[in-house]
Amino acid sequence: MGNGSAVSEGVRPSVAPPRSIFAPEHEEFRDSVRRFLANEAVPRSAEWEAAGMVDRDFWRHAAGLGFVGFELPEANGGLGIADFRFNAVIDEEVAYAGAVGDNFSLQNDIIVPYLLELASEEQLARWGPGFTAGDLVFAIAMSEPGAGSDLRAMAATLTRDGDELVLDGSKTFVTSGIQADVVIVAARGPGDGYSLVTVAAGAEGFERGRKLEKVGRKAQDTAELFFDRVRVPAADLLGEEGRGLHYLMAGLPRERLSIAVSAVAAAEHALDLTLAYVTERTAFGRPIGTFQANRFSLAEAATQVAASRAFVDQAIASLNAGELSAAAAAGVKSQTTAMQFEVLDLCLQLHGGYGYMDEYEISRLWRDARVQRIYGGTNEVMLEIVGRALGL
Repeated sequence: MGNGSAVSEGVRPSVAPPRSIFAPEHEEFRDSVRRFLANEAVPRSAEWEAAGMVDRDFWRHAAGLGFVGFELPEANGGLGIADFRFNAVIDEEVAYAGAVGDNFSLQNDIIVPYLLELASEEQLARWGPGFTAGDLVFAIAMSEPGAGSDLRAMAATLTRDGDELVLDGSKTFVTSGIQADVVIVAARGPGDGYSLVTVAAGAEGFERGRKLEKVGRKAQDTAELFFDRVRVPAADLLGEEGRGLHYLMAGLPRERLSIAVSAVAAAEHALDLTLAYVTERTAFGRPIGTFQANRFSLAEAATQVAASRAFVDQAIASLNAGELSAAAAAGVKSQTTAMQFEVLDLCLQLHGGYGYMDEYEISRLWRDARVQRIYGGTNEVMLEIVGRALGL
């Protein structure tokens, strides 16, 4: 994406010990993902940023290669692979490539568990083949204009009317909200508690608002959604009535780990770019990376990234073992996203004035990093979760 996007082989910081969580099949998968992104995503990054979304032809191509919904059963179009290490490989390679858009992390890391764990056989048969083919894009609508990270404060409501449910309310900050074919909506009711209901594009009373203009993540469409007495069959409830909040909370640790995986990989990529830059860029007759202040800053950043990498790899292993707690996921999300922005800010600084120019990739990485401390629940909320786990 313009100057500063080339990465020298072997530049990636070597402070961290060799990783041990991946097997040969994961590395083979990584090679396939890397080639695909280099050929199909990176050359189109500027186009997608300008359009404000990743186009569907690319998504169908990715799905055709098995990169979408591979955890779903073979009978529903997937590969039946339940191993988050494959998800982590994709998330990392998207960051390493400097590709744009959150499509993979949203669909694979966040949406898939809802389909696997909550969808009925009929629902999975209805949605699975289209999802894994890239023909059906899902979104999940939780946040509201007045609620944000406080899910219990949501005001959207579901009421029962015979064999139908009536949905009223609005949602905001909905990733893929413009392109989504099916939206999983969280709302109060029917009856006590909260429930999840699926709403198809084109349903009467369902309207998409404006595509939100953001500081960063410009290639990812983000929308406001409005539901005015939208009638959906009661059979389109996702999971059990009244357990929606439980389902949302259960899904958040994996979502937060996904954010952490991307955060560390993005910081690694930024260091790659910056180490190459400070080796080539000279001031006062010498490479700027050789000045002690810069060398020490980069050494500290590389060490922080290495420590975060170890934290994330342990969390991936814990998730695969079914042992990742809400507090551990909150902690890893908070620590890695704070580290990411600190490292990105240093990397932009070391690029000097060029770092503030859009033609240099580091500027986009810096902008895109800012939302990570908000995604998946603000870092302040993450620290509340950790603090409560400490008995405080």
